[in-house]
Amino acid sequence: MNPTTEKIVSEALELPPVLRAFVAERLLESLDADPDMALSPEWKEEIRKRCEEIDRGVVELRDAEAVFDKGYNAL
Repeated sequence: MNPTTEKIVSEALELPPVLRAFVAERLLESLDADPDMALSPEWKEEIRKRCEEIDRGVVELRDAEAVFDKGYNAL
């Protein structure tokens, strides 16, 4: 690692857990990002809103496999 990278990592590790999680999430998202596929401002706001609801615990998350099973069984 170069000195700049080491400094960034060291400073990030000093952040409170919630901020470290935020930084980690943003870095992981950047690995999946397709530069040719920009999100509209409306989608960005919807994503932000949903993430905030999850963080506050106001929505119930369900296992995807259970949701799909229920859907397939309804056919």
